[in-house]
Amino acid sequence: MADKEEQETMTSYKLFLSVISKRRTWACLFLVVYAILLSSSWNSLNSIVNWYGENHQTSSGLPAIYASVLLGAVFGVLSMAAALFIAVPAIVVIWISVVVTMAFAGKSRKRVVIEGRKVTKEIAGFVFRVLLKEGNFVALLCALLAYFVFFNSYSSSS
Repeated sequence: MADKEEQETMTSYKLFLSVISKRRTWACLFLVVYAILLSSSWNSLNSIVNWYGENHQTSSGLPAIYASVLLGAVFGVLSMAAALFIAVPAIVVIWISVVVTMAFAGKSRKRVVIEGRKVTKEIAGFVFRVLLKEGNFVALLCALLAYFVFFNSYSSSS
């Protein structure tokens, strides 16, 4: 009985590994996470658009700027969160590879721990910088698009 349960567990584990090792799986996971984040923040996005709809009659373009900056910030944070979720497995693999390589290179355990901490700090800093750049780019792009959509759609309807 125990062998049959172990065999079923191994089969499901092998199936899980074969599915998770595909690039398509990670792309789908990215889209699913992004969709979940977007749907969970839909109320805040909807409230921003509704606020702009109520306040667009002012003569200045400030409500369009405020609304577009808020939308850009929301989408920037969402893209950073989705990218971080997908990047974590790759970061872990890189970190393990570096630490194992140092261990095989003949370094002592103490030295591997010290170097591993340094590598961890470097990897985390690099990932943070990349995520920040990508999030800022997405936020800027979304803010510009939202501004032109808001400004053009409500200025032509007035």
